[in-house]
Amino acid sequence: MRPSLAAMEAQCHSQADKLTLPLLLQRNAAEYADAPALTAGDKTLTWAELRERTASLARGLGTLGLKRGERMMIMMSLRPEHWLIDYAAAHLAAISCTAYQTLSTEQVGYVARHSGATVVVLEGADEVSRWLPVLGTLKALKRVIVLDASAIPAGDSRFVSFAEVEADGRVLHQKNPSLFEDGWKGIRPDDAISMIYTSGTTGDPKGVVLSHRNVFYEAIAVDLAAPVPMRVASVAYLPLAHIGERELGLYRALYKALHVHICTDPVGVVPLLARSRAPAFFGVPRLWEKLAAGLRVKMDALEPQKREPILAAHAVAMEAFRLRGSGKQVPEELQQKVEVAEARVLKPLRQSMGLDALQWASSGSAPIPVDILEYLGGFGLEILEVWGMSETTGCATINMPGDFRVGAVGRTIPGVEIRLAEDGEIFVRGPIVFLGYLSAEGDIVSATDADGWLATGDIGTVDADGFLSITDRKKELLITSHGKNIAPSKIEGMLRAHPLVGQAMAIGDMRPYVTALISLDPEAAPLWAKARGVVANTLAELIEAPVVRAELESLVAATNARLSRAEQVKRFHVVSEAWSPATDEITLTLKLKRRVILERYSERIASLYANA
Repeated sequence: MRPSLAAMEAQCHSQADKLTLPLLLQRNAAEYADAPALTAGDKTLTWAELRERTASLARGLGTLGLKRGERMMIMMSLRPEHWLIDYAAAHLAAISCTAYQTLSTEQVGYVARHSGATVVVLEGADEVSRWLPVLGTLKALKRVIVLDASAIPAGDSRFVSFAEVEADGRVLHQKNPSLFEDGWKGIRPDDAISMIYTSGTTGDPKGVVLSHRNVFYEAIAVDLAAPVPMRVASVAYLPLAHIGERELGLYRALYKALHVHICTDPVGVVPLLARSRAPAFFGVPRLWEKLAAGLRVKMDALEPQKREPILAAHAVAMEAFRLRGSGKQVPEELQQKVEVAEARVLKPLRQSMGLDALQWASSGSAPIPVDILEYLGGFGLEILEVWGMSETTGCATINMPGDFRVGAVGRTIPGVEIRLAEDGEIFVRGPIVFLGYLSAEGDIVSATDADGWLATGDIGTVDADGFLSITDRKKELLITSHGKNIAPSKIEGMLRAHPLVGQAMAIGDMRPYVTALISLDPEAAPLWAKARGVVANTLAELIEAPVVRAELESLVAATNARLSRAEQVKRFHVVSEAWSPATDEITLTLKLKRRVILERYSERIASLYANA
């Protein structure tokens, strides 16, 4: 029986009031010394090994001059060394911050200078080449650590290799381990632990400073809402610059002593999830959209005698999912049909995909179309939305297995409150609200009002059962020249639900009607077209295929049929490029960089409004 909300809140506070990262790492190394902690490829670190290497790196960082409250910037891919150096900084009460690897030199300069970083940790030659031009502008910089020693510029005394820092620290730690052990014991739950730079979709990124209490309260509360056993598998695949991965991969992993499997290639996420048998997984919407697109393509490719039983089982399960997702009871007759479909078709299908161990799958960071949730729900893959932001240490609301609403982002986690302003903006209060933004002067400036409420910038509604729904970002609302407020994410989500579409952006701010730019999915679109007899070497060729153009016309028409007149897409253009973080149209968390897209396609957008 699930404890009451008040009991869960009390449990969260009682634990979070005592926990720090060093304390949990000490516990795991003592109680689960030989248990696996991190696996990357064929290499695994146990909890004892992880802590021993963390201790060496902490001593090494100390000799470089990293001190309490100072910021350490990291630009490194997902690899064990990222966990090690991050945990090491926390033992010195320093504030670690990961920068996205896709940042340009100009963007690197902004976050590096704003952070006031004293130590910078880079992976290799590519990162060094982008940081080198800005290092001279960092007044507080003490040293630059590089994982790949061959990438260190010859004769530049500012640089030191990762291996050298660890080796020097190991010698010091072996000589006098008490200095490390005594050093971290002064760290308190309210001390800062890390900083996240917001993705900057509409302006300069801000440095969001989080405390030990923030990150471990979040871990405890989420685990009470959707519990997993101690020491089970977990998959890390998002950059550690993303609050979701930082919270789950770094901090919840510590709290539950999870075995983190590191995925270095996003294409391999689902296969790794299958191999690791992880019971819980957080995915950004695009991952679930691509999974759904892949399933649709596979269903299309099956022979009718194999496809029809699956589609019949899928229809039954989806009907039941819709009922549960609207808070209604599933009739006994339908439930019996679901059980038969599950035993004969759906469970074996999930087993063949390696996803039968998945008990709690969640989606967040951006809206996900209801169509996608329902389609996957028909296969027994219940994807439950959560909502939050870097400033709330990850999710503030959560849908729970057996208690969810499709299209909503759940109820608040224990100890967190929300309220809506007159314009629908969501305000949040509670122990997961961050310490504040880092100022250019190095101070941490609170962003809450006198009563502790944080304005999120998201617009939403709350139903009679307390489930929150997000309608849009306050800053991203389109206001047409006729004064109509349009939520672009709603339109974009409907368009993205089709396997042909990789990304879509609705346009219409201060314009007479809504238009859209559509970018094809570079993986799913060719497969969809091939199943219909169209083979193309490039996306540009694919766009010209009549069957593709006709399908996109039908998609826009079907989308418009579900929208109000003001929201309907009057004209659209299919771009010949695939949008990606590498080409800067979207962030690494797959959010649209609207300002970049508007500038890049300004002439094409203008043509959509010709003769308007």
